[in-house]
Amino acid sequence: MRLRLKILLLALLPLVASLLLIAVAVRQQERELLAREHAAVQRAYMDARRDELRHYVELAVSTLQPLYQRAPGLAAQGSAADVERDKREALRLLSSLDYGEDGYFFVYDLQGRVLMHSRQPSLIGRDLWELRDPLGRPTIQQLIAQAKAGGGYVDYLWRKPSSGEMAPKLGYVVAMERWNWMLGTGLYLDGIRATLEQLDREAQANIARTMWGIAAIAVFGVALISACALALNLSEHRQAEARLRALAHQVVRSQEDERAHLSRELHDGVSQTLVSTKLLIESAQQSGATTLLPRALERLNDSLTEVRRLSHRLRPALLDTLGLPAALEHLAREFDEGGAVPVSLRVAGQPRELPELLNTVLFRVAQEALTNVAKHAGAARVEMSLEFAPPDPKGEPGGVLLRVLDDGAGFDPDDAERADPHLGIGLRNMRERLASVDGALDLQSSPGHGTQIEAIVPAAAIRRLARDNPAS
Repeated sequence: MRLRLKILLLALLPLVASLLLIAVAVRQQERELLAREHAAVQRAYMDARRDELRHYVELAVSTLQPLYQRAPGLAAQGSAADVERDKREALRLLSSLDYGEDGYFFVYDLQGRVLMHSRQPSLIGRDLWELRDPLGRPTIQQLIAQAKAGGGYVDYLWRKPSSGEMAPKLGYVVAMERWNWMLGTGLYLDGIRATLEQLDREAQANIARTMWGIAAIAVFGVALISACALALNLSEHRQAEARLRALAHQVVRSQEDERAHLSRELHDGVSQTLVSTKLLIESAQQSGATTLLPRALERLNDSLTEVRRLSHRLRPALLDTLGLPAALEHLAREFDEGGAVPVSLRVAGQPRELPELLNTVLFRVAQEALTNVAKHAGAARVEMSLEFAPPDPKGEPGGVLLRVLDDGAGFDPDDAERADPHLGIGLRNMRERLASVDGALDLQSSPGHGTQIEAIVPAAAIRRLARDNPAS
């Protein structure tokens, strides 16, 4: 996964996770609020219905009060017919006191016989003492018991006249004992269900609007972050292209410099020697003087030596045949014999075969480091070491360290890279070579205290290279 994608995900994931947590919290709070609203609405509704029922019954009793108050006197005079007439008049008045489609009064005697039921006249005269609702509860017995206890509220199930279906009902009943009556009325409670369902629908709509708002914020945040990431990506891409072009120019210049160097070496060294040899051989051929041939042979040997030196500089054969330690030893001896600077090599640890690419990288780093020492350091001695780390507890081979230490003038690395482009190119080349194999370059230098360069390649990088680039 690319670094830019990781950074983008690192920015997006916390935002999305935060918005999801907010959405979950909002939904939970909405549900808790809805439950509290349910309880409050239901409590307020039931309180209002209870007061309403009590007022209806009190109104009915007050309407019947003149007839009911005459009953004791009539009974004392023995006018039973007048009492029955007052009862019939009372039942007629009650049947006319209906309110609403399903609002009515009912009258039973205290033994459970129906005396008046304006919405279900077919029940009049029937004994419903043993009537039970679908839950098995004795409906009429509960009503009469509550009436005898001084009146009050009763919850029960009753068939709703307007729909013909069983529905929960809240009744309020009182007893009129001198007439042996139970008078009451009731309200069906399915209206509260409709109210609560409407409340649920409104709450769900509010939750949906809140969720859409959070989703819109999430989309806007993701789009904003993506746009910023795209702008940053484009900016980084342009800068990378600029750096790539600059690096390509440096590579081209380095190649041209190397070609110019080889051209000078061939022209000033090998070419001059070969021309001198050719002239010696021609002179010997024309004059017949055989004494010139040894000098010509010596010149040919010098030319061969120079060609080998150039070939070794391009890529030493020892690197492919005997490995990195032998190639570094030959490189140190070449610098020492060339009179540039004395170089000593130390190999620590147990040498082992390394991937071909790693051999090339470390050799080029050593070659570049020694070239910089010869050109810039003014050192009297250079110590070069190649260290193989011991295997880890699992038996896996350890890393490799190449160190080049000189006692030269030293320098400030930052100032040197700004002031000397060639030195800067050399250091960048070493860093880039090591970065290509997941290694690192550690440079320590200061004016007057020499310079130490360490090329470090960890064990994990070597194992990866061993899979992709086997040892030569």
